Amino acid sequence: MPKIVYLDTLPAQNGIDILESQSLIEVVKITSNGSYQEAFEELSNAHAYQVSAARDEVPEIFQVDEEFLSKTPNLLLVSSGGAGFDTIDVEACTKRGILVVNQTGGNAEAVAEHAVGMMISLLKKINESDRFLRQGWDGERTEFLGLNLFNKTIGVIGLGNTGGRVADICIKGFNCKILSFDPYVPNERFNEIGAKKSKLDYLLSDSDIVTVHIPLNKETKNMINLEFFLKMKKGSYFVTTSRGSIHNENDLEKVINSGHLSGAGLDVWDKEPPDASHKLLKYKNVIATPHIAGVTIDSRRKMSEFVAKQLLTIMSGGNPKRPVNLSVLEEFKKKLKLINN
Repeated sequence: MPKIVYLDTLPAQNGIDILESQSLIEVVKITSNGSYQEAFEELSNAHAYQVSAARDEVPEIFQVDEEFLSKTPNLLLVSSGGAGFDTIDVEACTKRGILVVNQTGGNAEAVAEHAVGMMISLLKKINESDRFLRQGWDGERTEFLGLNLFNKTIGVIGLGNTGGRVADICIKGFNCKILSFDPYVPNERFNEIGAKKSKLDYLLSDSDIVTVHIPLNKETKNMINLEFFLKMKKGSYFVTTSRGSIHNENDLEKVINSGHLSGAGLDVWDKEPPDASHKLLKYKNVIATPHIAGVTIDSRRKMSEFVAKQLLTIMSGGNPKRPVNLSVLEEFKKKLKLINN
């Protein structure tokens, strides 16, 4: 019988209920604050492992790296609890023929709404005025003179589920012009959404707001640095709800401090949550949230359902809906067939 082991919990209880309501696949829970020895006794004969996508929520010993894989010789599948897969070394899994899947699209609506909410708050200085009002401000309203989102040019980096939804909201709700950079999606995707396919430099120099929706990997780590920020239009805004470490926080602080950028909306950080002393938190024109863009009741239930149903489908011999390393699928199926037989 195939065996699935999950760490601590799923995004919501409904996914656990789905897993535990069936009897064809063994499901075992391990805890990050329990006995490591007992946890790895379960993991040593597990065929599938479910883990959170947030690296600061998972102890290093339970993150899927070379050391972890050396202790889990029967593992065939690793499933991330989110759209990202920061806690999983995909390259190491691929070398061993281990299939990696995520839940991309499950929280796209929540993250897209959060990104657009940050845009509106930055432009209309909602966050700034709230801070001042709580401190006893009694000045002229024109101190918070802002801008409309209507008719602005939005640069969308990454036109997947979330980036595409951001573009859709901005086009239909605010008549925005969308410039998008994504070398991994077909031209039809741009046309379908109504976004103009752009080179990165053009997007940066022409956008009033740049919003980021790409995964963290070797290619994108520290991709958004000082050179990137200085190419952005002077007075524009930077928003990211993707992953920390894609943008360089020190470089962002420099362009906020110099006034080159008018502000930023940040949901993701190198360290989550960031320390209260973090230098970006001292700026009134920086909106800070602790990686909560996708954390809504609606999205957590949807993500949890995605997790459970995809795990059960794959371990029963079906095809993954959201594979990360599709190249190992055939090898995975051969190994799985031996277990199910």
